[in-house]
Order: sequence, then structure tokens, then C-alpha cells
Amino acid sequence: MNLQSVRGTHDLLPEVQAKHNMISETARLLSERFGFQEMSTPIFEFSDVFKRTLGEASDIVNKEMYTFNDRNGEELTLRPEGTAGIARSFISEGLSQRTPFKIFYNGPMFRYERPQKGRQRQFHQFGVELLGSPSPFADVECLALGYEILKSLKVDTLSQLEINSIGDEESRAAYLKALVEFLNEKQSQLSPDSQKRLAINPMRILDSKDAGDQALLQNAPVISDFYNTVSRTFFGAVTDALVDFGIPFKLNPFLVRGLDYYCHSVFEFKTQALGAQDAILSGGRYDNLVKTMGGPATPSVGWAAGLERLVMLSPLEVPKTRAVAVVPVHASVEGKAFQIAYQLRAQGFAADIGFTGNMSKRMKRAADKGSWAAVLVGPDELAQGEVTLKAMDTGEQKKVRVADLAAALKTLPPS
Repeated sequence: MNLQSVRGTHDLLPEVQAKHNMISETARLLSERFGFQEMSTPIFEFSDVFKRTLGEASDIVNKEMYTFNDRNGEELTLRPEGTAGIARSFISEGLSQRTPFKIFYNGPMFRYERPQKGRQRQFHQFGVELLGSPSPFADVECLALGYEILKSLKVDTLSQLEINSIGDEESRAAYLKALVEFLNEKQSQLSPDSQKRLAINPMRILDSKDAGDQALLQNAPVISDFYNTVSRTFFGAVTDALVDFGIPFKLNPFLVRGLDYYCHSVFEFKTQALGAQDAILSGGRYDNLVKTMGGPATPSVGWAAGLERLVMLSPLEVPKTRAVAVVPVHASVEGKAFQIAYQLRAQGFAADIGFTGNMSKRMKRAADKGSWAAVLVGPDELAQGEVTLKAMDTGEQKKVRVADLAAALKTLPPS
């Protein structure tokens, strides 16, 4: 059997994992600066958590969920996104007394999609949720945090914030009536998926990637013509604040996002650098999600960013950890060399020791890995309680006592 990773999954080898960690750490530190705290939910939930929240008409529920029955016959689903699990936790853990509840999360998600550049079946997201605030400034706070993260990763110049409002229930009802009238006249020209959506959730047609659908929609009614005072005022407060904060954006009247639970603000940071997979950070407001799941009315807003796409986009390079190389020059002192490496680590130094090869090969390996100093452990020097300390950047070397090694290294910092 030719063992390999499952289609749509990939191994994060050390270099890629390091960049994942750098991006996650950047997002984590900025989120904490904005007052968000980290939490995690299980990677699988009862399937109803997603079926009831994402919408029976959504592509995720219909085509993309990894669902299975466990040994007790319970239907479970690997999480396809993070918000529904956070909302479930908010209810089951009784967190309504802690609002506004500001959290961030980081972890793998699972969707059965056609793998391509920037899209995998197991992928990783960093997301934030702000539960319990009806203020438009909650939307702006989340948007500002996302913008600052992209800016810190040098991705802001490669992306564009697109934003829209799908209004409150009253505004959407008026808009849907006009949209359905428009689409009914062109039903035969719609793609098969959009014809199905016309009967279930017509606004999803606005999210269609079919070129024919997109051409038809150019003349469709736009939701901004149907805003009531509440919707217009709320969205105006969001966009005015973005202007005041100096966060550039583009209004996109056809942006609706693909999940049932959104209302008012919806947004995506998009890029042209990844082909068809153009969204790198997406989200919006979801005032009715927690209530739909059986919890208290909890106005909320949040977003999620795909780490794989950020890894591909960010030009930042991960700083390498430059270790001290401990090199035994003879097999008889290998045990002592490991002991010295262990002691250096206990004193706060990154220390590495090769397991195989002669001294020449070990020194070459140390140079290739970027070691800034080498400790050469030989039997003659050890008999005198000494080792040879070599500065890898300059080639300078000297004998030091083992007991004084840590102090000597502190006078020889990496360049």
C-alpha cells in the first residue's frame, strides 16, 4: 500500500508550521491587545449544531460537512467553521452573564471541497467573536482588529475590504420580495443550484460563483434601496467609523456571505493574489444565532481568517532560532556532550546536538542549521575540565572551563 496524506489534507512541515505559528501568534497578541481572550471548542459537535445554524440550504450543510455516526449512534460532524461551536458553548456553559463576551480561537476546520490553491479539506482558521453587544462599534472593533492583523502581516496592501449590509429582518423582507419577483422572470436562465436556492433562500443566489448568474444579477435590485431607518442608521455608523479610523473599504451591494445567521454588516477582505480563492478574512453580524440555538437573544459579530491563505500571502519571514551546537569529537565523550547540552538548556540556551556523523559532518550540519556557537567536546580538554568554544560567524575559538561555559556564551552573543 502506497501510504500518503488524504486528498485535501497536507502535512505542515517545520518551515510551514513555523509560519503558521508566527501568523497565529501575531493574531493572538493583537487580539489580546483589543481585549479578546482565547478559547477552544471541540473539533466535532452534534450535527444539529451546524444544520440548525448554517442553514439547510447552505452548500456547507448540503455538500461539504464531514458527518458520521459514533458507536452509540449519535450523528456527529467535524466542525466546518468556528462560530456555531462558540455559540453552542455560550449557551451550554451559561456565559450570558459575561457579555460582552470577547473571544478568539485558532484551529482546524473540515469541509469536503474540491482542493485547490488556498483551499483544503482540512484547513485552519483564526477567528474572533464579540457576543452580547448591539452597538455598530462592535462591528468596527472587529473590523479594526482584522485590519491591524493583516497590516502587521504585510497583507493589507494585497487585500481590499469589501462591506455590505443585508439589513434587519424588515429590510430583508422588503428586499426579498423585489428580488424574487426579478429572479422569477429569469428562472430558466439561472444555474441549477440557483434555481434550487430560489425556492429556499433567494439571497444565496447573490453569492453564486456561476458566471451566468453573475451576469443576470447586474440588473437585480440592490438591498440598500430597501433599508429602513434602523438598517440605514446602523450601517452608516459602521462606515462612518471606518472612515474616521482610516480603514479603506469598498461597498459591495451583492456581498451577502453564505450562511443563514448573518444580519446587518457583512464583510470580506479579498485579494487578487490567490486566484479564485479571493477571501482571506470574512465575517459579519449575527444577532439571531444564539436565540435560534435556544439561548437568550444575543446580538453578536465576528470573523474568521484562513491561515493557509495568510501563509501564502504574507511576505514576512520567520526568524530562525539559532542554537548552540554541542559537538562531541570522539565517541567516548558523547555522553558528556549530551550532559553539557542538557545543562545549557537548563540555563536558557537553545542547544542542539547531532546523533550521528564525525566531527566534520556535525560541524557542517551545525553551520547549515545556523548555529551561532559550537561547543567542541574532546577527551583531552575534558580531562582538564574544559571544552573548546567556537564563534561560528567569525571562526574565533578558545578554551573555556565547563563550569564557565554559560558565562562565556553570554559574552559571545549571536550576530
